[in-house]
Amino acid sequence: MNAKKLIEENNLKRERLTPENEAYYSNLLLYIRLQFSLSEQQSEEVLMELLDHLLDGQKAGQTAVDIFGDNPKGFADELIEQLPKEEKRQLIPYFGGIIGTIIGWFLIIRGFLFLLLSPFTEVKTMVYPLSSICIALVIAGFVICTIVLILKLIKRSLFKEKDNTTKSSILAGVVAALGMAVVLLVAKFMPEIGPAFDFSWWASILGGGVVLLIRYGSKKFNSM
Repeated sequence: MNAKKLIEENNLKRERLTPENEAYYSNLLLYIRLQFSLSEQQSEEVLMELLDHLLDGQKAGQTAVDIFGDNPKGFADELIEQLPKEEKRQLIPYFGGIIGTIIGWFLIIRGFLFLLLSPFTEVKTMVYPLSSICIALVIAGFVICTIVLILKLIKRSLFKEKDNTTKSSILAGVVAALGMAVVLLVAKFMPEIGPAFDFSWWASILGGGVVLLIRYGSKKFNSM
């Protein structure tokens, strides 16, 4: 089975776990899946083997601690060392897809905002491609950094009985606020560079829709 089918079957089988075993296994699952440098296919195959082994042990009255030990993080780290790394050419489409989704929704939101505001005020539909690219790169960098931070906070919270969620939330909020401030400052003070063209509200919505359709199509194709 491919990775997508393995994930679907994993979700179904996990429902048969006891609450205690499910909590233990879910931490293992999240910790391994958040290692984006690993091969997704091999990771899902190992996770399925662990789940099958745990279900068999559960039938015999064993718990996850009995089977995998009382140091789940150490056990997961040992597994990660043995799993093959993901090829870089497979990671590029993943992050490219995130950026494409951001651009698509940005264009759609821009189009609808211009449509709603145009009856009440004058909106500037002229676009300077070079300036827009610079702003888009800053926004993409901000979003990716925020995602990476959130994933790191999630990883840090795993395998801990008590986690200072308030501290983590405050840290994420401060970083998000600082990043948004940088984005707004860049957008406000970015000079108008190079040639410009008119990019109306309907063209913006249409362009965003095309980008999202391409993204959706490529995602479906890669999952086949």
